[in-house]
Amino acid sequence: MKKSILTAAVISLLAVSCTKSTTKTEQVENADGSITTTSTTVTQSSTGIVDTSKVNKAKEDVKTKVDEAGNKIDNAAQKTKEDLHKAGKDIKAGAKEIGNDVKDAAAKGAGKVEEGAKKLKEDLKK
Repeated sequence: MKKSILTAAVISLLAVSCTKSTTKTEQVENADGSITTTSTTVTQSSTGIVDTSKVNKAKEDVKTKVDEAGNKIDNAAQKTKEDLHKAGKDIKAGAKEIGNDVKDAAAKGAGKVEEGAKKLKEDLKK
């Protein structure tokens, strides 16, 4: 889509550059002494043939530049995807490590609760 738009813009620019426009202004004095001004614009297309080799070269240049820009965008998107994937792996590993730490802390806490319960039970028997 971008290629078509850029190609159309280049062709339009070439077509406009081949057009010549001239403005002619006339002043006429009327019988009563007043002056009437008339402006006429004449637009002429070039009578010469448009050099299709120049048009085709310009078209190819535009196509090449658009392709290069598209490749740069694709490469940047791929790099971003890889970076996000790596960051996701790092986050997952960190979350797993934190989960293990929480489990260890919970197990230690549960062990202390059990010890406390045993001591309380023994104290109540006495």
